[in-house]
Amino acid sequence: MEILTIKPTKSTPEITLDPVNHIHTIKGESYPENSMEFYRGVFDWLDEYIESLDDEQAVVFNIELIYFNSSSSKVLMDIFDIFDDACEDGKNIVVNWIYEEDNEAILEYGEEFAEDYEDLKFHFVIIEE
Repeated sequence: MEILTIKPTKSTPEITLDPVNHIHTIKGESYPENSMEFYRGVFDWLDEYIESLDDEQAVVFNIELIYFNSSSSKVLMDIFDIFDDACEDGKNIVVNWIYEEDNEAILEYGEEFAEDYEDLKFHFVIIEE
């Protein structure tokens, strides 16, 4: 598999999905006009990637969003659903929810996501100013 890299724009995040190091990142702001269209390639990549994983392989997914709209929230839920199902099947995936110390709203969104998943583990990481 190839690394998937998507450059950030004013309304879309930087995305790096690395099948070699198994560290993946979504960083920035996410409010594209059509979230499902923007993230379609990410879902295609993740489907293939999850199928190729060994159960023992540790996978880290870093989410460092400073803002996202409701349709991007739905996309994140769909991604986390995929990860939770994979964890239920024995995969070792962890989400690092990275947020700035003074961005309480982003922390609360992360906590709400974490409550929805039984098998997918969330770690909360503060960026101190």
